[in-house]
Parts: sequence; structure tokens; C-alpha cells
Amino acid sequence: MNKIPVLLTAVVLLGLLAERPAVAQSSMGRWSLGLHGGGNYWITDYDDLKTGPGFEAVVRYGLARNFSLGLVGGYEVLKTQQTVPLGPGEFQGYMKLQSFPVALVGYFHLMPKNSFDPYLYIGGGGLIYQRGEPGGAYPLDGKWRMCYMIPVGVGFEAFASNSIAIDVSAGFVNHGNWIDARKIETMNGYITAKAGVNFYFGSSDADDDDNDGLTNGEERRYGTDPGSPDTDGDGLTDGEEVKRYRTNPLRPDTDGDGISDGEEALKYHTDPTKFDTDGDGLSDGDEVFKYKTDPLKVDTDGDGLSDGEEAVKYHTDPLRVDSDGDGLSDWDEVKTYRTDPTNSDTDGDGLMDGDEVKKYHTDPLKADSDGGGVDDGTEVKRGSNPLDPRDDLPIVFEKGKTLVLEGVNFEAGSANLTKDSETTLERVFMSLVADPAIRIEIAGYTDNTGSVKSNDRLSQRRADAVSAWLVRKGVAATRMTTIGRGSREPIAPNTTPEGRMKNRRIEFHVR
Repeated sequence: MNKIPVLLTAVVLLGLLAERPAVAQSSMGRWSLGLHGGGNYWITDYDDLKTGPGFEAVVRYGLARNFSLGLVGGYEVLKTQQTVPLGPGEFQGYMKLQSFPVALVGYFHLMPKNSFDPYLYIGGGGLIYQRGEPGGAYPLDGKWRMCYMIPVGVGFEAFASNSIAIDVSAGFVNHGNWIDARKIETMNGYITAKAGVNFYFGSSDADDDDNDGLTNGEERRYGTDPGSPDTDGDGLTDGEEVKRYRTNPLRPDTDGDGISDGEEALKYHTDPTKFDTDGDGLSDGDEVFKYKTDPLKVDTDGDGLSDGEEAVKYHTDPLRVDSDGDGLSDWDEVKTYRTDPTNSDTDGDGLMDGDEVKKYHTDPLKADSDGGGVDDGTEVKRGSNPLDPRDDLPIVFEKGKTLVLEGVNFEAGSANLTKDSETTLERVFMSLVADPAIRIEIAGYTDNTGSVKSNDRLSQRRADAVSAWLVRKGVAATRMTTIGRGSREPIAPNTTPEGRMKNRRIEFHVR
């Protein structure tokens, strides 16, 4: 027989095997019917050995986890030829046997309950055969004869489904020595190789009917459906739930966090047995669906507060480092400055908490950091110092009275105001703004150092400098007049430095 068809058959079957899904099954407690085909190579006492076709049917039952017993019957065409002349009375030429082997065979399964199950087999039976055609010359006389046979070999089954397995086997069949009409003291038989399909019927506790990784017996113990690979419909097979993830195959959401076990294991990579995988105080379901945070990170936005603290305790945004946008992180507001992380201006003074801390160094918990009576925001807007209470209260003007402006100073011999003079002038400005009806005369004075004429000019320039400052701030020039009185009308002796400093002054005469 040509070997090519046999090889092609084997290649096709192996291709199907490579593409099959992995189905773990067992033959224990089940009947099967196998139909196999292939070829044989007859080993005889002749000098030209040939191959022939062969077919078999196998009815088998699984008696134990590792053992099954089958009845094998088939048809084999055995061929041989003698090309060297033999002695008188010896057969010479081509011989073809039609044979019908029948044997009881035991199969020893090496990897039961697996999708790929190698096995060994051995058996015993009889071989009914006929040499040549009826009516031919002896030994091709066409008579039917019978001899013993002992098959041994190896093979494997590959389950493509619960009821179908691809079977490939190879072995040797020893038979009677006289079958080829020559009795020589050598072992006669044929090498056989076959491939085919086994059809299984019924199922047992050792089977995995739905291919979910659990046997039917295990499914019965767990209460799952042996006909459905995913009893609770959560996206995980029952076997994965029981053996890999330790989840409940009867509950789609084992930990009750609002996410199915399949989504937790395959999509979000959270722990389907833990309500809160990252331990941040939020359930995995709330993180995924409500807050859109990362259920695998305790602090999604990295601000130092856990997602649970932000969402439940502080009501901040767990996706933003600075929920209120005031320039301070939620952590700094809660843990360092004790400000409200949901309010950009905790003390309501008109300044953002971040500006108070970083820019003005004021207290974001106090509207008036210096306690002078004016809130920090107002002081910043008008240019006064929110950390100095002295510039907070306005100056009180009374009609007909004179007020010496302490704190208004000039550079030596100059009409240039010093920087520290602005604190007092701010208070003057606030008072003038508060009462638009007030009119004032600004009088400048000097000590007695220098000539009378130069002192008069200097005192006038100084009075004008104060007026100009107030005009720049927004006070109408029509509300003010200026006069320089030089060293006249001293209020302290000019004999001491302290006295002379007091005499170098600005007075407001209220009208």
C-alpha cells in the first residue's frame, strides 16, 4: 500500500489537534466507539516485505481512572513476496492475506483527566485470515484459517470536545508463525499505525462537560452548573473562580463592591475577594464608577490624602491636588495650615489661602492677621501692611483742630518722603475718603538749623510733597492747601536732637 495517504491522514489529524481547544476529559465510567484507519507492515519469513491498509473499530469502557478495556475488531490486508527461488515444494511469488483481527485490549492511561492523554495497550485475541483467492493452488487455496494474536503498542488521545477525541496509535501485533505458510523459528507479525476518532457517550463525575476546569463531581459539590462554564455569568469560568481567584462561582460579585468578579480580575486587576483593594476607604466600585479614582492606588492625585479621606471626610476632589484652586495642596490645607480645602478663602478676607501663606505671610485663618481692625484683603488693596496694626485705624479729624502727623518723615535736607511715612499717610487717606466734607491745610515745619529763608522754602516743599502723595492716591486737590512755616512755631526746644526732630513736622489744620 502507498504510504502517502496514511501520512497525509496523520498530518490532517495532527493539524486538527493543534487547533483544538484544550478540553480536559476522562474516560472513566464512559463508553466510547473508535473508528481508526492506517496501514501495516507485515514481517514474514519471505524476503520482500510490503505494506497494506488496515481499519479497526473499538468499543471501550473506562473501568478506572487509569484503565479502560476495549473490544477491537478490524480488517487488515497483509502483503509479502518471495523473490529468491526456494527449494522444491516451497512457495515463491506474491502473497496477499485478508485478515479479520479480534482482540480484547486493555488501555493504561498515563495522563487521565487531561486534554492530552497518552496510553499504553496490550491485549489478546484471534486472527481469521485467508491466503489468496478460493480455488487457488496451495498455499493460496482460499481457505479461512485462524490463529492467535497479541497486540501491544502506544498511543494518545486528544479531546476536541466532551464527546470527541482524536486518537493516534502505533504498535506491533504478534500472530501465529504458520500464517505465511512457512514455519521458521522467527517471530511473525505486523507493525501497525492508525489514526482516527473516538466518540464518547454519557459523562461521569471525572468529566468536565462544560470545560470550565471543574469536574462534574466538583461542580456538584460546589452547586455550580456542570453544563455552563460560567454559572454566575461574571466573566470567569467556575474553575477559575474556585481554583485561581478563590471567589464564589455562584455570586457574580463575591466581595459586594459593585464590580463583577470578571471585571475585577480581567479589566481593573483589583482583588475580587476584597471590597476595598487598595485600602483607601472607598469600595472598588465607588472608585471606578463614582469617583473615577484608581482602585489600585490609595492616593490617586498624590496630594498626600487618601481617596477615602478626600471623598468622605474632607469632601475634596480625589482627582485634584488642589481642590479649591487656592495654591495650596489639599494635604497642606488639612494637615499643615488647617484651612478649608474646599474654600479658596477660608477666613473670608478677600485673599486666597495660598496668597496669604506664600505671598503675604498672613494668617489664612484670621481675616485681620495683625488685629488692627482692618482685614488683610483691604490692607493689601490699599497698600498698607496687613502684619502691622498701626496702619489699620484711620486718623480722626475734628474741625477747627490741629493734628501733628507723627510718622511722616523726610530725607535729611530734602522734601523726599521716606518709605515708612506711607503708613501714616495711608491712615490720612482712609480718613479723607471716609469724610468727603473735610478740608485741610497742610503746614510744613523745620528746626532752626539753616537760614530762615531756606527753612521756609524747605517746609513749603515738604507740605507740597504730602499733598501730592494724597492727590496721587485719589484725594481731590481742591480739598487741600499747603503752607511752609519754616522754623517758626517750634513745639520743642531746638537745643537737643530730640527737640529739633519734633520740630521737623507736618501739621494738618482741619477747617
